[in-house]
Amino acid sequence: MIRVYLPAHLRHLAGVPAEVQLEVDSPVTQRSVLNALEARYPMLRGTIRDHVTQQRRPFVRFFACEEDLSHQSPDAALPVAVAHGTEPFFVVGAIAGG
Repeated sequence: MIRVYLPAHLRHLAGVPAEVQLEVDSPVTQRSVLNALEARYPMLRGTIRDHVTQQRRPFVRFFACEEDLSHQSPDAALPVAVAHGTEPFFVVGAIAGG
C-alpha cells in the first residue's frame, strides 16, 4: 500500500482524511500513484495535473523522504521507502506571494 498525504483543499474536495492508502502496481512512480489516486477519487482529476497534458499544476509540489520530487520525471521510480509504504508521498499546495 502506498501512503499519500493530501493538502486540506484536496482532502475536503475528496472527502477523505489527510492520508489515503492506495494499491499501486509496479513500478511505483509519480504517474502511477497519481493515476491510482485519480481512479479512486475521480473528483481530483484535473486538480493535481492538467487534464490534457498530465503536467503537474503550477502550485502543486510533490515530496517524499524529505526530498522535493516536483521536477523529476513523472516516470522516475519513487524512493523504495515510498514503494514499501514506510514513508508517505506528499502532495503539497505551494504558496506564492510577496
